[in-house]
Amino acid sequence: MEQFDGLCVQDCERCPELVDSRSRIVNGVGPDDADLLFVGEGPGKNEDEQGEPFVGRSGSVLDDALSEAGVLREEVRITNCVRCRPPENRDPTKEELANCRGYLDGEIAAVEPDILVTLGKVPSEHLLERSVGITSEAGDVVETRFGDRSQRVLLSVHPAATLYDRSQRETFFETIAEAVDLAGLAGDGGNGQSRLGEF
Repeated sequence: MEQFDGLCVQDCERCPELVDSRSRIVNGVGPDDADLLFVGEGPGKNEDEQGEPFVGRSGSVLDDALSEAGVLREEVRITNCVRCRPPENRDPTKEELANCRGYLDGEIAAVEPDILVTLGKVPSEHLLERSVGITSEAGDVVETRFGDRSQRVLLSVHPAATLYDRSQRETFFETIAEAVDLAGLAGDGGNGQSRLGEF
């Protein structure tokens, strides 16, 4: 019987293919009141094995970008659109994304982040419910609504993009630095006001 406490899911079996391919459900990690929430697509092999989002090569890139921006991984929350590894690391289907959407919405509502960062095209399109040109829109801040709450969303390329295309590295690092700045986590005394007037 599935259980959800607003942050963590247990024993969900809504998606038969994902149930068959996962070794565990991978819930979000980090403070439950984080100012900065990162949303990826879904767990890969390393994440499925270790039970934590973004712990493989992509996670190392994210950690490096956070470190360069003056923030520790432990200070932010990281989660995914789907919590179970898709077979062969394929993209989650629309049905699988829809099945897990209530959990993601619940986590966003529980955390109430100042800034939500979408890591890649899939989470960007899923949360904004529109087509996204992620390389051209990376760094854009969009105001959207989840339920009755307004939320600022910062679009970012996926950290894996920097591994396949070195030219994306600067874009990714700049976007993460912008996220940290907007959330007021570094360099402005923590008041989060440094650049809000620009948006």
